Amino acid sequence: MKLFGKATVSDFLDDRIVYRNLMPVDKGLPDLSTLGPQVGLAPGRVPRKSEPDYARVVVAMLQQARSQPIERLLFVGDTRLNDGTAFANICQASGWPGIAFIGSETADPPHVELIEEEERILYLSNRWSALYALDQFCAERGFLINEQTAVIVDLDKTALGARGRNAHAIDQARVQAVQDTVADLLGPDFDQAAFRTNYDRLNQVKYHPFTTDNQDYLAYICLVLGTGLIQLAEVETAVSQGQLATFKQFIEQVDRRQAELPLPLAAIHRDIYANTQAGDPTPFKAFRRTEYRTTIRRMGHLPDDTAVDRLLAEEILITGEVLAVCLAWRERGALLFGLSDKPDEASLPPAELVADGYLPIHRQPTHVVGVTTI
Repeated sequence: MKLFGKATVSDFLDDRIVYRNLMPVDKGLPDLSTLGPQVGLAPGRVPRKSEPDYARVVVAMLQQARSQPIERLLFVGDTRLNDGTAFANICQASGWPGIAFIGSETADPPHVELIEEEERILYLSNRWSALYALDQFCAERGFLINEQTAVIVDLDKTALGARGRNAHAIDQARVQAVQDTVADLLGPDFDQAAFRTNYDRLNQVKYHPFTTDNQDYLAYICLVLGTGLIQLAEVETAVSQGQLATFKQFIEQVDRRQAELPLPLAAIHRDIYANTQAGDPTPFKAFRRTEYRTTIRRMGHLPDDTAVDRLLAEEILITGEVLAVCLAWRERGALLFGLSDKPDEASLPPAELVADGYLPIHRQPTHVVGVTTI
């Protein structure tokens, strides 16, 4: 792999990006408040990426972003379940035929698997460099990449922090944000060793039915455990015995005992509890604002002559192959559009940081690493 200097995600996507709240960064595009009623969404509801309602909103945005009709969809992502489902839903909502590249680098010999269903094709590969072969595959199938093609690019662990290659840097930024947030709120009562035990134990797949793999929920749980109000063993036992099935049950249990919390933490609890009751999937705002800062700190901060191995280990990088093919597809007239399930609060700087020169994640320069050929 080689270093190809620095770039930004906006170099190939501009501001045609939506984060979790489905509010386009490009203010020339309609947002969820406009499109939601058009596609039959209940007021205030923000669908998640794998839901059919999400697909209907994205299709409406794409159609508004281009004056001429879109005839086909090309999707680039990193997870067969989440991205593959979003791809299928978008094809179904739009009626467009589509091809989705799902990449995740492994140490196994290079491999491509094709899954074809009706007018949709999943192109699964364990090499990001297979994106170059995808271009030829599309040509052989008569799948033109031109002005009538929409190209959707997943941001997290695809365009940035490629899965299997550099994704750990995104995970490390998030874990650091959880730790920093909990440490700041607990002050001198923060126990780092206990925090890591709590976080690592509950951040396992077997607890996903309880946490829904939502880092806001996990950060809040770690905060509560850090106060001593509830012990890790109590949570593990209650979950294993089916007495604690959902995060909502956990936060309601804490709410009944909020008088036992120190006053500053009781106030934080009330904010998170109110956001959760309102259906906000990102209720722990302080944590997500910290995640924005820990993410930015891992982008482009190392010297340009840093060895590639160190860049891969320590920075969140732009995936060179994604950058290269997207620039080529844009030259052919394709409409490029970015999707991210990362919360807006973790992706866009608040006004006070904007005044200090902070940039949105997609406009932050960072190093580009990739493979030039297969």
